[in-house]
Amino acid sequence: MDRYLVISADCHAGPPAELYRDHLDERFRDEFDRHQRSLVELRQAQRVARDNEEFRKGWEAETGGDGGLTAAYDSDVRNGVLDQEGVAAEVLFPDADVLGTGRIAASPFGSGLGGGAGHAPEKALAGAQAHNRWLADFVAQSSERRIGIALVPILHDIDAAVEEIHAAHEMGLGGIMIPTRWFDAPAYHDLRYEPVWQACEELGMPIHTHSGAGPADYGDGPGVMAIYTTEAYWWAARPLWVLLWSGVFERHPGLKYVCAENGAWWAPDILHKSDEKWTGGHNTAKFGNLFREHLKMKPSDYFHRNCYLAASTPGVEDIARRYDVGIGNLLWGNDLPHPEGTFPHTRKWIRERFHDVPVDETRRILGENAADLYRLDRDALTPIADRIGPTVEEVHGAGVGG
Repeated sequence: MDRYLVISADCHAGPPAELYRDHLDERFRDEFDRHQRSLVELRQAQRVARDNEEFRKGWEAETGGDGGLTAAYDSDVRNGVLDQEGVAAEVLFPDADVLGTGRIAASPFGSGLGGGAGHAPEKALAGAQAHNRWLADFVAQSSERRIGIALVPILHDIDAAVEEIHAAHEMGLGGIMIPTRWFDAPAYHDLRYEPVWQACEELGMPIHTHSGAGPADYGDGPGVMAIYTTEAYWWAARPLWVLLWSGVFERHPGLKYVCAENGAWWAPDILHKSDEKWTGGHNTAKFGNLFREHLKMKPSDYFHRNCYLAASTPGVEDIARRYDVGIGNLLWGNDLPHPEGTFPHTRKWIRERFHDVPVDETRRILGENAADLYRLDRDALTPIADRIGPTVEEVHGAGVGG
């Protein structure tokens, strides 16, 4: 095979508000309408504050006039964009419109990347269910190319969360996203979440956290967005070490966890220092057996067995540290249709980042790791990759064998 099987482990999809409304429990539709009107007012205020109109217009011109947002919910347009980009399959998260154009809606009641913060638990759950129903329909239109990630707000009603996990699995969705932050609920080391981890392990549904939710204590003042973006990786990565140290992967060896849209450069140092604490030494002698209390193996052993980093638009540093992260733990993503992703120049970005990476490693990072994790149908994907995938020569230059 002289073409790469490319699978994006981080993409976004979602429809206009009226389609979400159709999938929402009738009890919440009036409230949804009011919430959408408030979002329109907020977007207008943010646009003035951020002065991003010039960027938005340039982005829309670069992407054919709509910033890729039609592809966020139109199945045929979506597949056309994937073909253009050389992407055979993709993992779908919510909240496709990050520029606040209003052409498509965020997941109802903040149930998407924000994890339902600021909304009553029953509204967050209803919004998540509406997204999951819509997403299941969207996935079914091209099921060989789409892995839908269900939204499951697990922070309040564990029984309802487990019920939604089973419902998502039956609808054909391929994993769940949990809130990146737990806010005023117990953190993820708490044993109250055991039924969630058990259900996901039994059903083969990887759990995901995704960049997007950060602290709400910045207030106003200079540098707010710069501070937020500097800290964004930390908030998305935080669940990783909470799950590791609390023994979740010891108790659930088949459970898989993915940290998405968050790079990979930071992981080796965290794992190295964690292993150092687990092994013991001068700096941790005073803690006795504390770091080995819930773990039979080193933290990095659980990471390599259970965890993945879906590094969207990976930077030079992410690729350079691939051996420290683990070739088998890296997933590539293009973040479609977010402007910080590789769309509409994915082929160029793949060539730029992977031109000097060995072919077998490139194959694993670009697609094979994701295919194994999500147990995709290789027979269905191979003809697609043979038709549209980037060639080995295209990525690495002439004379490189497959």
